[in-house]
Amino acid sequence: MAGSPMRKVALRNLAAHKVRLALTLLSVVLGTAFIAGSFVFTDTLQRTFDGIFENEAKGVDVRVSPEGQQSFGVPLAAVDQISRTEGVRAVAPGVNGPLVLLNQEGKPVQTGGAPSWGDSYLPPERAIAEPKEFVEGAPPAQSGQVAINAGGAERAGLKVGDRTKVLIPSRSTQQNPTIEVTVTGIYKVPSDTGGFVGLLFEDAQARQLFTDGYHVAYVDIAAAPGFSADELRDRIAADLKGFKVQNGEQVRADLKSQVSEALNFINYFLLAFGAIALIVGTFIIYNTFSMIVAQRLRELALLRAVGASRRQVGNTVVAEALVIGFIGSVIGLVAGVGLAFGLSSLLNAFDLGLPTGSMTVLPRTILVGLAVGLLVTVVSAYAPARRAAKIPPVEAMREEFASTGESLRTRTVVGVVLGVAGAVLVVLGARSTGGNAAATVGVGALALIFAVLLASPALSRPVVGTLGVLVRPFGAIGRMARNNAVRNPRRTAATAFALTLGLMLVSAIGILGASAKTSIGVLVDKGVNADYVLSGPQQSQLIGLPLGVPDAVRQSVPSVAEAVGFRGAAVRVGDDQLAGISPDRTMDGVLNYEIVSGTGTLGEHDILVADGEAADRGWKAGQRVELTTLDKNQKVPVTVAGIFKKSPLLGAMVLSPQVFQEVTPVAFQNNFYVLVKARPGSDLTAMRTDLEKATDQFAVVQVQDREEFKGAQGQQINTLLAILYGLLALAVVIAILGIINTLALSVVERRREIGMLRAVGTLRHQVRRTIYLESMLIAIFGAIVGVLLGIGLGIGFLRTLRDFGIDQITIPWTQLVSVLIASAVVGVLAAVWPGVRAARTPPLAAIADL
Repeated sequence: MAGSPMRKVALRNLAAHKVRLALTLLSVVLGTAFIAGSFVFTDTLQRTFDGIFENEAKGVDVRVSPEGQQSFGVPLAAVDQISRTEGVRAVAPGVNGPLVLLNQEGKPVQTGGAPSWGDSYLPPERAIAEPKEFVEGAPPAQSGQVAINAGGAERAGLKVGDRTKVLIPSRSTQQNPTIEVTVTGIYKVPSDTGGFVGLLFEDAQARQLFTDGYHVAYVDIAAAPGFSADELRDRIAADLKGFKVQNGEQVRADLKSQVSEALNFINYFLLAFGAIALIVGTFIIYNTFSMIVAQRLRELALLRAVGASRRQVGNTVVAEALVIGFIGSVIGLVAGVGLAFGLSSLLNAFDLGLPTGSMTVLPRTILVGLAVGLLVTVVSAYAPARRAAKIPPVEAMREEFASTGESLRTRTVVGVVLGVAGAVLVVLGARSTGGNAAATVGVGALALIFAVLLASPALSRPVVGTLGVLVRPFGAIGRMARNNAVRNPRRTAATAFALTLGLMLVSAIGILGASAKTSIGVLVDKGVNADYVLSGPQQSQLIGLPLGVPDAVRQSVPSVAEAVGFRGAAVRVGDDQLAGISPDRTMDGVLNYEIVSGTGTLGEHDILVADGEAADRGWKAGQRVELTTLDKNQKVPVTVAGIFKKSPLLGAMVLSPQVFQEVTPVAFQNNFYVLVKARPGSDLTAMRTDLEKATDQFAVVQVQDREEFKGAQGQQINTLLAILYGLLALAVVIAILGIINTLALSVVERRREIGMLRAVGTLRHQVRRTIYLESMLIAIFGAIVGVLLGIGLGIGFLRTLRDFGIDQITIPWTQLVSVLIASAVVGVLAAVWPGVRAARTPPLAAIADL
């Protein structure tokens, strides 16, 4: 600032208005806290995962592994080739795969979505990697013995010497649904939290359970004396194509990179909500400073009259913003750590299987938090400060209200233009599907948001004027409240906009959730011709249902007419990865689908293809095409037997059981679900009991009728919505605080007016009621605009998701009406403190106030 006197003016002004300072600070704190909390949360997860992988491949000179996920692995022939390579001292093949651990009551151990995994254990004389650290007992030495990680043992309630059972989905049959094991040891892993279950099997048994007998998951290699790890890596890579050949350091870096990429999505997701909160906070801060400047015009004009320059006056307001921004950002950083802790606790309450560790605050988080908080606050204060500095001193001393006389024409015209452009973009994007269409709708949404921001002052007058009918029963008090809201449209619009933005997102997300649930219901009703659906654990598609479930149902339940297991399948066509299904027998009796050309009957090496996919690739019924396994190491020629009308239940293609076996590794072969059709005249209640008995041996099977199955899918959507609404709540809270802030400042601004009303006989409770009703009208105005905007944008985004099976549009009217009613209640509650403050205004002092 130019000089010490002006700096003192800024600081003393802040100290003199403690309530205003606290409310403005709070908006900065909340927005900054979410940004900082997002970074702290993901940085903590990143460091925790880094700790988990810290010891991965320790002691290994070179590791050979498949290029892609869900690979068949490294062929045993390649293992022999590696063993003969010059410079190789020893090789140690490893195998692994998914499993389900049962506790001693025979119930599956819930991992909350964390992996439940089995690995082969190699004794020290055969191993190359550093051995596991055992805290109790000993490693497995023979078939039927296992060691378990400490966290998994705690979850399962197991200790050394206990006997339990393990289910391997790809090996589980009606004759051998589970295998019995004895716990011989408990080992330690870094950050052993988050639900992870890791079992170590004796090597021969692990190969029997998790491989096809011809492949292993990876190969660890030790270099002979005189050969460096890098030299050996390059030598093996030159001879072995189609596999990842890495030294131990590269293995760890690769794993950390995969985790970092996955966490980036979480970070972007959280930062998006933080940005929403910050945008809402920005408008509150802007609104606050605009009103502060308006109220201080005479004070600032007096400074100009005694010699302060325009620059000094403007800098006074900006200096206040700097102080508020700095203090708010510092407090926000501290609050962000608490928010990250709370978010971690929330996600753990949903048992999502995330590991936990000590909170990590990096210098980047501190710098970004301070920079964002300061920038937002200073930018918000700049325009009011500039406007205040331009007003001539004499004019400012005469002016009572600063912002009521400015024309709204320019901003309204710009807002209308943006609104038309945004609506056109939303409509254009909604006419197609996919990422580009969603991006077009997103740009249109952004244009509409700015259109509402610019045009809402002009819009507020007719809308709030119409809403005046709600307060007509209150007579003169209601008319006064309506007039107060209409009189200063800028203030009304700025106050309502924060709530508009929050409720726009709430409405759009509500429509997406309701439409997704309706689409699932319609899909099941139209596409599934079965009485019962058998499904597996909701939190892990790797586990799914054991392959033996359909046979057990067909053989054990006499009332079953059809029981078809559907396995998930993934293949490559060229460089593209396609997902589909593979029924274990003909699916005509349990699924409704339409063949548009060819036949629906699958031969050994046949596939069915969705019409859109076939058109994109130029495939015809009867044509021979070539599929490739995900690891690109095996080609499978097939015939397109038929082309079906696209259905989300079938995916891009349907594979015959034989093709499924050839493209899917053993460890990943399982059923997504089993559809069961009853014989005509069967007692469905009795049949359910029989199904439960027949599948009880598999432990993880859930027997659901069609309505229960739809309800279970809807519950997953509700869980996701609950998390989204929890994050959005911050923006709504900030919006409510903004209403409180603005009303409190407007009470100060109208001090003389309120004093006059009190002097002519208006009672305290009438003053309070006026403020309450005004706040209610502003809140309802913001809610209406937000809900209408949310409906439009929600429908626009839904139209871009048609290819993903969300083809029904459902507007949750009950929820939206509830939002409007809740907004009115929130408006009243937000006005309680400002209303009480207004009622306490001393009449004579207020009238005499200059």
